[in-house]
Amino acid sequence: MPPRDRPPLLAVVATTREVLDHPALDEGLLAPWERRRLDRIRVPGRRDDVLAARLLVRMCAARFTGLPPEATGPEQYCPACRRYGHGRPYLSGHPELGVSLSHADGLVAAAVGPGPVGVDVEPAARRPGPLPVLRRLLPAAELREAVAGPDPEAALLRLWVRGEARFKAGGREGLRFLEWTDRDRAAVAAVAGTGPVTVIACGDPGSGRPA
Repeated sequence: MPPRDRPPLLAVVATTREVLDHPALDEGLLAPWERRRLDRIRVPGRRDDVLAARLLVRMCAARFTGLPPEATGPEQYCPACRRYGHGRPYLSGHPELGVSLSHADGLVAAAVGPGPVGVDVEPAARRPGPLPVLRRLLPAAELREAVAGPDPEAALLRLWVRGEARFKAGGREGLRFLEWTDRDRAAVAAVAGTGPVTVIACGDPGSGRPA
């Protein structure tokens, strides 16, 4: 995909099963350190979610960069402890790009784009934590508006995924947000970045290949 044709930010939401059934994505794409992390997860459903999220971010990065999925594996680095293998993900060799991934109870999301990027997904039926916890984590004005609305639980969930996307993008000023409900997958998602967003489906023709 020529650079001038690249979308400012690319995001995708899928079910874990959609990703694991995708013919272009399999566990063999993971790096050894990722497979070691998977081996430590004892709950099969959670292991599948983590695996699917890491495969989906490869598909998203492949669509964005035009590289094959095996060349788009995310690295992770924690500046606090100066160790690799955890911390905010990034694409080696593409310092200009941000990358983010999320997983929750059979749902996964990924996003790639220029600058800081954050994405989050939750089941639409999930209800956020108690208000005292939310007050510590979410902006007070937005929280009051959500609680005062006609459907406070749904509004709080949208606010939660937006807050998670903001946090993953570094919490900087000037971020732009897209929030949506994926009714086919019973999911609520949000993505944060510095420009417009293109959302694709996991089953789009050419997913995981140059578009």
